[in-house]
Amino acid sequence: MRLFVVLAAALIAGTGSALVAGPAGAQPRPGPAFADATATHVPTASELHALDAVFGDFDKDGDLDVALAVEYGANRLYLNDGKGKLRWVEGALGRTVHDSEHVRTADLDRDGLLDLVFVAEDGANHQLFLGRPGGRFEEVSERLPAKSEGNGLAVGDVNGDKLPDIVIGNSAEKGGVARNFLWLNDPRKPGHFIDASKNLPTPAGDEAQGVALVDIDRDGDLDMVIANQTPTNRLLLNDGKGRFTDATARLGSSVPTQTREVHILDADRDGRPDILFLNITSNAGAYERDPQARLLIQQEDGRFNDETKSRLPTHTFSAWGGQIIDFDHDGAPDIVVGAIQVPGFVPMQLRAWRNNGKGHFTDVTLTAMPNSVVGRHWSMAVGDLDGDKRDDLLVGAWGTQARLLLTDRAAVQAAQPRRKLGQQEPAR
Repeated sequence: MRLFVVLAAALIAGTGSALVAGPAGAQPRPGPAFADATATHVPTASELHALDAVFGDFDKDGDLDVALAVEYGANRLYLNDGKGKLRWVEGALGRTVHDSEHVRTADLDRDGLLDLVFVAEDGANHQLFLGRPGGRFEEVSERLPAKSEGNGLAVGDVNGDKLPDIVIGNSAEKGGVARNFLWLNDPRKPGHFIDASKNLPTPAGDEAQGVALVDIDRDGDLDMVIANQTPTNRLLLNDGKGRFTDATARLGSSVPTQTREVHILDADRDGRPDILFLNITSNAGAYERDPQARLLIQQEDGRFNDETKSRLPTHTFSAWGGQIIDFDHDGAPDIVVGAIQVPGFVPMQLRAWRNNGKGHFTDVTLTAMPNSVVGRHWSMAVGDLDGDKRDDLLVGAWGTQARLLLTDRAAVQAAQPRRKLGQQEPAR
C-alpha cells in the first residue's frame, strides 16, 4: 500500500524523486525524473505541428540550439541562452509554408558551420540550408538532385570520403512507385550532391517512413535500416563505398507492422547494435495492424531475434516517434515513446521505459515523466541543452505544444514565477 501511495503522489506532482517498482523481490530505489520546462523555456505554439527537432550549436556560442521541422508551416530556429531557454528567430529558415517531416544537421559544405536538411512529404519540397556566421542560414535547396514524397531522412558518410551524405526514404501514397534516394556529397564541391540512388535496392511496394544509418555488421562503414509503412522493414549492408545489398533476411520473421521510426541501441549491452521499430495501427484511422513496438536483438551470427514479448512493455497505443536516452544515468539506454490512442488520434501521456541494464524494459512513466507531458507526440531530439552535463529532451508534437524536458529540476523550479500565498495556479 505504501508503494502505491508514493507512486500516486509522483503522478500528481509530476516531478521529483519517487520509488521505481523493480522485478519481483527487488528493493525499491530512488527513481529518475524529468522536469517540464516548456512554460518558461520554449516559445508558446500550442497548435504548431513540430514533427521533428535536431540540436546543434548553430551560432557557435558554445551551447546547443534547436531546429524544428514543421508540417503546414515554416520551419523554425530556436537559439539557446546557454541555460536551455529558447528564443524563436522568426524567418531564419524562411517563411514559406512546407510539409516538413524530418530535419538533420551536419557540416555538409566543410566550412566549419552546421548546415540543415529538411525532408518534405506533401509538396515534395526538400530544403537545404547552409550555415552562415552568427546563426544565420542561406537556402540552397536547388542543390538537391530531386523532389519526392519524402518521409525518412538520415545524414552520414556512407562512402568513406569524410563528407556527410544524404538518404531520403520515400513513399508513394499519391501514386507511382516509391524509390529511396541516396545523394553523395560531391568531394570536388562539398555541399553539392550527386544522385547515387541506383546503389540502393528499393523493392517495389516499399514505402519508407524512417531511416537509420549505423554500422550494424561492425565492419567500419554505415549500413542502413529502413522503417516501412508497408511490410517489410529493410536492412541494407554497405560495401564501404556506398553500394548497398539487401540483407533483410537477417531481421528474421516478425508480425506485419506499419512502422514510423527506427532507432538503434545496444539494449542488452553486449556490444552489438539492436533495433527498435516504433509502429502505428493506422495513420489516425481505423484499427488495422498491431501497433506494439518491436525490439530486435542481434545475435552473434549477425542475425536478429524479435524478443519484444520478453523485453518490452505491452501496449495498444500508436507511436509516431520516440527517442533513446539514458534518463536514469546508469549507462544503459532507456526509451521514451510518444503515445497516441488510435482510433481517435487522442493525445496521451509520454511514456518512459527503463532498461534494467540487460535489455529488459519497464514502464516507469509515473516517476520519470511529469503529468503535464500529454500530447500527440512525434519525433524527438536529445542532448544537453542547459549545460548540466546530462541529456535533455525536446519532444515534437502534432497540433499540441512541443515539450522541453530538462533533467535539472531545481533550475526549472527556480525559473517558475513565484506565486503569493493563496494565489491560484494560472490556467494552461
